[in-house]
Amino acid sequence: MRGSHAVAAAMRAPDGQIVLHTEPLSGIYKSRWIKVPFLRGLVALWDALGLGMRFLTMSANLQAGEDEKIEGKDMVLTLIFSLAVVAVLFFATPALLGWLSERFLGLSGFWSNLLEGFIRLAGIILYIGLIGRMPEIARVFAYHGAEHKTINAFESRAELSPKNVLNYSLEHPRCGTAFLLTLVLLSVLVFTFLGPMSPVMRIVTRVLAIPFLAGISYEYIRWTARHLENPLVKLLVRPNLALQHMTTREPDESMAEVAIAAFNAMLEQERILSAEANGKPAVEFEKAGELSP
Repeated sequence: MRGSHAVAAAMRAPDGQIVLHTEPLSGIYKSRWIKVPFLRGLVALWDALGLGMRFLTMSANLQAGEDEKIEGKDMVLTLIFSLAVVAVLFFATPALLGWLSERFLGLSGFWSNLLEGFIRLAGIILYIGLIGRMPEIARVFAYHGAEHKTINAFESRAELSPKNVLNYSLEHPRCGTAFLLTLVLLSVLVFTFLGPMSPVMRIVTRVLAIPFLAGISYEYIRWTARHLENPLVKLLVRPNLALQHMTTREPDESMAEVAIAAFNAMLEQERILSAEANGKPAVEFEKAGELSP
C-alpha cells in the first residue's frame, strides 16, 4: 500500500503470522520531476515497478527461508527482462503483424494500423485471461482484490475489519489495470493515424512511443480519479473498471486481514512522516486521490 509519504507491505509468513515492512517513499517523490505533468507519470511508474519487485522478493524470501533467498540483482534482471518481453510481445509483434497485413492483404496504412491496435488489445486481454487460470496467479489476483476492497472501505469511512471489507467492490479507478488499458487504447488511437511505414520503422516508433503514451495515460488516470462525480467521467472509466474483474478475485478473510494490516501500517507512517514534515496530521492524501492500490 502506497500513500503520499510512505509505503507498506504485509506478508503472511509460513507460521501464519503477518510480517510488516514500512519505509518512506524515495526522494524522487519530493523532487521537482514529480511535479512535472506527463514526466511525473514515468517517474512514478518506474518507482512503482521497483517497489513491486522488491516487495515480491521480500515475500518470496519469507516463504523460501534462508537457504533459498533470492538476490536483489536477480530481481533487477527479471524486471529488465520482463519489460523487454512486454515491448516485444505487446508492441513490436502486433506492429509486425500489422505490417504483414498491409503487405500481403493489401490493407491501407490506416486499416493495418487499426488492425495492429486490435491485435495488441486482444493479446493483452487474452494474456491476462490465461495467466489468471494459474492457481498461483489467481491467488495474487485475490490479494489484489483485497487491496481494492480495503481502500474502498477506507474511502467510505467504514470500519476496517476483514468481514466488513469483504462487502466492498473489487473495482477501483486508480488501479494499475486501468493504467494498462488506457495505455493500450491510447496506442490504438495514436498509431492508427501514423500512416504506412517500413517494418523496422513501425516497430521502432511503437517501442519508442511507450514512455510518451505512459505519461499521457498517467495524467488521464489522475484526472478521471479526481472527477468521478462527473457522469461523463463515470462512463469513460467503465472499460477500465470492467477489465479489473480479470485482474482481481474475491479474497477470503485472511487475505483481507493482510491487506488491512498493510493499509494501517502505511497510514501510521503517513501520520508520522507528515507530522515530522509540517506538524499536521497526514489526512490530505485521502482526498487527493494519491492512494495506489
